[in-house]
Amino acid sequence: MPDDNEPVLLTGRFNTARVLCIGDVMLDHFLYGTMGTDAAEAVLRIESERRQVGGAGDVLRHLALLGAAAAFVSVVGNDDAGREIERLLAADSDAEIHLLVQPERQTTVKSRFIADDRRLLRADRSGTASLGPYIREDLLRLARELVIGRGAVIVSDHAEGVLNDGVALEIIRAAQEAGARVVVDPAGGDPIRYRGADLLIASRRELAEATGMPVGGRRAIEAATRALINRCAFGAVLVAAGAAEMTLIAADGAVCAEPRATRTRADEAVVATVAAALGAGLPLAAAMRLASVGESEPELA
Repeated sequence: MPDDNEPVLLTGRFNTARVLCIGDVMLDHFLYGTMGTDAAEAVLRIESERRQVGGAGDVLRHLALLGAAAAFVSVVGNDDAGREIERLLAADSDAEIHLLVQPERQTTVKSRFIADDRRLLRADRSGTASLGPYIREDLLRLARELVIGRGAVIVSDHAEGVLNDGVALEIIRAAQEAGARVVVDPAGGDPIRYRGADLLIASRRELAEATGMPVGGRRAIEAATRALINRCAFGAVLVAAGAAEMTLIAADGAVCAEPRATRTRADEAVVATVAAALGAGLPLAAAMRLASVGESEPELA
């Protein structure tokens, strides 16, 4: 029976973790205000706004909150949003940052309009093109260099193009050669492009889409997960089986389920917690337990 104090004791090991995070970065722009009533169309009167780094950058932020030593690699365009991301990362993070610039790329910006704590609309400007050959080789060279001495690597895919065309698979291979554990936060679509990763973290919906199988209950989730593990040679899959439970199924047949202590925990926080735990040398079951009980601020996504 797990010790109730175990998560508190284990979190003290996060500062021994060395984690590499690679993936899609974006600029999250939040605009807060009140709704006006003196026009024919809906009007949001802007009272404040803030910007933060999202996508893989959000995972990096949670790694910093955990106290893990992190390195970060991503790609932006030669535009104002890319420069803002670079400025924010330099100001807010102690991580080792490698932000490559692809001139023809448009940096992704996601703008959220919020009134009285109610999300009204999200407007996206997305740059989803695959990497050019030179930037691709620079990113993979950095991955091979930075993975040395890391306990864990996060592949943070948000379907913005950085991990397209076999880049994710090359990163996974480099991590395996260096002895690092690989945690994948997938973007949907066919997960075969993450073949061989130690852990894939998926929602119930993502599991259903990846396998074409029913996921209506625990037995169905286990069957679909085992099919996914067999097809993609994953070491394990962690499924957020609804808002109240997380289920870990390993290739060796082990199954572990944990209740989720909070329903506001961001997906990026779960990814960061699991990777930091693995990077600190903890087993998968302990990493999942830490992810299930940890607290995180609510996200406006």
